[in-house]
Amino acid sequence: MATTSTTPSLSSATSPPPSMRSISTSSTGSTTKPAGISYHRHFALPPPLPSVRHTHPDPFPALTVKQLAVLDPTGARTRLFDRTQPDAAKVGDVLLVTTRKGEPFAGVCLSIRHRGVDTAVLLRGQLMRVGVEMWHKIYSPNVVAIDIVWRRPKRARRARLTYMRHPKHDMGSVTHLVSAWKKERHSMRNKGRGFKGKTVGARF
Repeated sequence: MATTSTTPSLSSATSPPPSMRSISTSSTGSTTKPAGISYHRHFALPPPLPSVRHTHPDPFPALTVKQLAVLDPTGARTRLFDRTQPDAAKVGDVLLVTTRKGEPFAGVCLSIRHRGVDTAVLLRGQLMRVGVEMWHKIYSPNVVAIDIVWRRPKRARRARLTYMRHPKHDMGSVTHLVSAWKKERHSMRNKGRGFKGKTVGARF
């Protein structure tokens, strides 16, 4: 009795399935290629989706400009902490912040956080012989004025002067610097000459 072999032939094993043959055959033809579609070896590749950055631009830059126009119409706050301005406030300077409520706070500037509308300065001073650090947002409506009482003689080599928290480098109380600055400003006003030289602060 004769037996039939069910083993597939070599040609049938190596040939691709009918669906793949139809795709590859259609992909090789130049007349069946739709516009804007690239082809792989066995399947068609659709065009990439448009980037979200192009279809939906970032709204925060325009929003920041609109908020700054409301919070700082004169631009004095921005110029006081602008890195490109030579007379801008820098880390290491002693600043006096005057608010609508409460007493003015003076201290050495340890850090300037540039965050658009949330730009703030970290001041370290002393109250009752205890070191106190306070963050002040320069665009806050509660801030009335920011004055530069004393400038650091040399440029600080760090962006954050956190080492001044240690007793070895702590400036301590800056009351004597504020008193000397007030006396100088009072004498200049009495003489009627006004301030000369660099800008020492900004009153908003």
